[in-house]
Amino acid sequence: MRKLVVTAFVSADGVMQAPGGPDEDRDGELAHGGWAVPFIGERVLEVMSAFTAGAGALLLGRKTYEEFAATWPPADDPLGEVMNGLPKFVASRTLTEVTWRNSTLLRGDAAEAVAGLKRGAGGDIQVHGSSDLVQTLLAHDLVDEFQLLVFPVVLGTGKRLFGPGAGPAALELTHSEPLPRGGLLNRYSRGGELRYGAMGPETGNW
Repeated sequence: MRKLVVTAFVSADGVMQAPGGPDEDRDGELAHGGWAVPFIGERVLEVMSAFTAGAGALLLGRKTYEEFAATWPPADDPLGEVMNGLPKFVASRTLTEVTWRNSTLLRGDAAEAVAGLKRGAGGDIQVHGSSDLVQTLLAHDLVDEFQLLVFPVVLGTGKRLFGPGAGPAALELTHSEPLPRGGLLNRYSRGGELRYGAMGPETGNW
């Protein structure tokens, strides 16, 4: 069984939309595209390179696929080599073909297709960006791990990592690392069911 891992740049209030540029995703007339760029230094690039190098495949939504397919094919560096060489699966209801090397268009129901990929052989399936697709994956409980790079900004509006379709669940923090310029790298795995309690002197939780 392959693990599905979501990696995302996230603001302090949970927004993952358009971290890399003003035109990356203008849905909802987001006015803050490119908000993560001032925090992306050498250590962030090292983290992303090492993470991607350990992937068995990438899973991308349409917008992220189109952005990556326009950026990575001519890249002449180690990360570009990894991105171009990895198998890539694209979930889209509008694309009729994908031309980036080693890309496969998933047809039919995206959740069913991804569940089938997870049952197959191979290394971890990584989701980069793809905010709309992530909501589908969360709604169908298909995400096994999260790698979140959290940056110290509040956007107020925008697509959030955990939208209305995300169900209650506990997460286990498996790694935490401060990043330069005030960022924080957190990795989480499934932590089972959500647990509850009560605060007060009578419970000892005070």
